[in-house]
Amino acid sequence: MRPRRSSSDRPRPGERRRGFPVYSRRVRSRRPSWIAQAALVARKDLAIELSTGEIVTTSGFFAVLVAVIASLAFYAGTDTTVRVAPGVIWVAVAFASVLSLGRTWQREREDGALSGLLATPTARSAIFAGKAAGVSVFIFLVELIVIPVTALLFAIDLGQVGPGLALFCLVATPGIAAVGTLFGVMTVRTRARDLVLASVLFPLLAPSLLAAVAGTRELFGGASFRELVDYLELMGIFAFVFTAGGLGLFELLIDG
Repeated sequence: MRPRRSSSDRPRPGERRRGFPVYSRRVRSRRPSWIAQAALVARKDLAIELSTGEIVTTSGFFAVLVAVIASLAFYAGTDTTVRVAPGVIWVAVAFASVLSLGRTWQREREDGALSGLLATPTARSAIFAGKAAGVSVFIFLVELIVIPVTALLFAIDLGQVGPGLALFCLVATPGIAAVGTLFGVMTVRTRARDLVLASVLFPLLAPSLLAAVAGTRELFGGASFRELVDYLELMGIFAFVFTAGGLGLFELLIDG
């Protein structure tokens, strides 16, 4: 049998003795990566929306109402489809986006949720990316509602123009979400939040929305993909500029 070691023979923490290893109780805390932090913020917003459904429901109903009213007021034949339907789609998406952004930041104001989020060791740029990703999902869901309704009301063949329209949504939506997330944080501490957000957001969205409306009009008119590249590039540049600006400026806006 091996002899029992006395308490004096046992090594103390951090002390090295002959024949005995050094035992350390240090525990390394691993901070999630930047992508993981952004994914956690986005998953938080999506989980809340999945349990309540209030943003997509209210925004979707509003977008459908815009499409129905426009169809009753302007529909007069095949020519109207090309001239009016693109504007109906993107105006409905724009107003629904304002509703989505307003409700998203209202959630952060309730019960000090934003203060708790800022107290976590999460990068400010990751918070921006996560919030923008969540808003992008909300806008995509609204587009999935309003586009089929508009196609039904204006007799649009989605089998023919559907892929091109989906590409427009894929390119335009991140830019809309990035602008709304960046300037939506400015309205968190203001009283007339919705008014300020709409006043700031719509002028900034004008380049992307105008390009989307013009490109969709050309698409409904039978334009080829090569003729639509300029519109897609303009929306892509818009999305890139405001996404990069949001990643760099979000910390100044949210902490200022």
